[in-house]
Amino acid sequence: MILNDFYKVLSEEKVSDSKYNVTILVNEKHEVFKGHFPGNPIMPGVCMIQIIKELTEKFTQESLLIQTLTNVKFMALINPEATPELRLELDITATEDNLVKVKNTTYFNDTTALKLSTVFKKI
Repeated sequence: MILNDFYKVLSEEKVSDSKYNVTILVNEKHEVFKGHFPGNPIMPGVCMIQIIKELTEKFTQESLLIQTLTNVKFMALINPEATPELRLELDITATEDNLVKVKNTTYFNDTTALKLSTVFKKI
């Protein structure tokens, strides 16, 4: 984990061969939120991408490097004080050419916060 104590996994479920549902709890007291933004904490997009990478590494048991990000849509602001619990749906597909493709949708409550497609390279 690149940011110590930034989040913890509350639950994870393998829905099918390639699909996972993960619920995490974001630490609203983390140092990141003191600068992003003071008095109005908002989850940095780069932190969400890092969480997706770390979860994908856990499920694939591979070290990964981001190769491409496409269709990145931040659809709602995540305020960790108001909604620290997030649900991530991951669809992870390994390819024959050492790549891992991931489609993600992240929610808080019934609100879609993020949609993203990415390709990681195994390192």
